[in-house]
Amino acid sequence: MNTTRILQFLSDVAANNDRTWFHAHKDEYDACRADFEEGVAKAISHIATFDKTTAHLTVKDCTYRFYRDTRFSEDKSPYKNHFGAYIAAHGKKSLHGGYYMHLEPGHCMLAVGTYWLPTNILTSCRNEIMANTEEWLRCVENRPFVSLFGRPGKSEWNDPKGFGIAHLKTAPSGFPRDYEHMEYLRMKDYCAWHVVGDDFFDGDDWLAAMEKVFKTGKPMMDFINSVVDDYE
Repeated sequence: MNTTRILQFLSDVAANNDRTWFHAHKDEYDACRADFEEGVAKAISHIATFDKTTAHLTVKDCTYRFYRDTRFSEDKSPYKNHFGAYIAAHGKKSLHGGYYMHLEPGHCMLAVGTYWLPTNILTSCRNEIMANTEEWLRCVENRPFVSLFGRPGKSEWNDPKGFGIAHLKTAPSGFPRDYEHMEYLRMKDYCAWHVVGDDFFDGDDWLAAMEKVFKTGKPMMDFINSVVDDYE
């Protein structure tokens, strides 16, 4: 991908986020969008080499509208300031976890897992973690995982890495407060992310680096998906 061009366009959108400006630069948007989607197609093909459940996906299955839904937001800016793709076997609107790639000036990233799970599924995930603690810890406390994503409750979305976007302040209702690994039960999602440089997606060499990140997070995602899939 020509990420220099894409990120410059996204910077320009952030500085001129209105319909008049955007319509005057629609050709540049179309060119950048096409370049990004070509990269997404390569990512899908590459991910399928180590996760065959994603092989059937198309670019359209994984990408989002650039137009923001402003109905319930105080920010009425009509356009996003990033390109994102969620490569998930059950579709981008499913609860089943997947792989996410995000292009935004100064905050490009890769992420793996799932987020905003309903309470009943979260409860089942927490029960599964308690019932299989050793297996869970092997997924999330090995050195590569911690190095790439960190530990739960230590980061926010804008930080360079993190594990879990939202967390309860105390133990979830119905769970023992003295559980040794309470930090994993307090999680409200199981999303792990790692910020990369703005030049990360240039050329094609990024595919191998992407694979390393995603394969490191995959055991955690598979553990959670084994619970989530019972509900889908």
